Amino acid sequence: MGLVINFNDEKKEDGQQALSTLLDLVSNDLERVNRTILLKMQSSVPLIPQLAGHLIASGGKRLRPMLTLAASHLCGYEGERHVQLATCVEFIHSATLLHDDVVDKSDLRRGEDTANAIWGNKASVLVGDFLFSRSFELMVEDGSLEVLKILSGASSVIAEGEVLQLVTANDTDTTEHAYMEVICAKTAALFAAACEIGGVIAERPKSECEALMSYGQNLGIIFQLIDDVLDYSAEQKVLGKSVGDDFQEGKITLPIVLAFRRGNKDERAFWKRTMEDLDQRDGDLDQAIKLMEKHKALSDTVKRARHYGSIARDALAIFPDNDYRKALIGVVDFCINRAY
Repeated sequence: MGLVINFNDEKKEDGQQALSTLLDLVSNDLERVNRTILLKMQSSVPLIPQLAGHLIASGGKRLRPMLTLAASHLCGYEGERHVQLATCVEFIHSATLLHDDVVDKSDLRRGEDTANAIWGNKASVLVGDFLFSRSFELMVEDGSLEVLKILSGASSVIAEGEVLQLVTANDTDTTEHAYMEVICAKTAALFAAACEIGGVIAERPKSECEALMSYGQNLGIIFQLIDDVLDYSAEQKVLGKSVGDDFQEGKITLPIVLAFRRGNKDERAFWKRTMEDLDQRDGDLDQAIKLMEKHKALSDTVKRARHYGSIARDALAIFPDNDYRKALIGVVDFCINRAY
């Protein structure tokens, strides 16, 4: 079972339209990014392009590289560097997905078998390392120390976030602050870097680069908050995922944090049994969702996302009111409305 969160279809359609608008604006650049991805993931070792190609072709929206392309155009950039750097961003993202699926023992991603389910954990980890290495080659080819600093810094922060998530796994004493530290590192850092480098290569003032970084960071927070809501939503089936994967893994996300904190003694004992001890029985997922409904944990997580959405929109206020700014603001709505 999954909770059907009662929001109207119109909001969902508006979100999809916002993403389509952004895609239309950067479509030519994105085609070049896709060609560069194919070129740069080639190797004399056949398994590498085979495995990497399986992940990259599995239906992802390319949201992060699109943000780099759109941020560059928002800042008036007219060169060629944004295409290769958007490719770099996608390689970092793809590498983290390969590693994540191994750590999480995931068998499905976007409705398709994961690379580790097909080729095994060792191959997935090593090809993830290859993509990370390729991303650093692309950073060096770009030649900007500032870009290298931003993207390499994001890569290390992402790794720290993954380790921090591992440390907090199955710990019902995890606070909302600790949870936010994890998602700011593992998800929001790459969103922030993807946007900030658009301003850097356009040689825009520091204030604008920081505004893009703030926009990206808050957008990344929204993205992860909504992902955590979706894990308990019937919408997961539409996305090709099974409901309750986080629950089964004992992953402590914000809906769990809120439901645990707001629960009574018996309810907290339930969370400790299912999340800490991983002693899960038939009907436990349904009970978990009922407790989240009772304590408004899912709807309040969406409210948190809306809060960060307001910050993201405000960050773009210093830029001209053009099609790129409107599209980037629309992406905020897309990320929130995925829950609807």
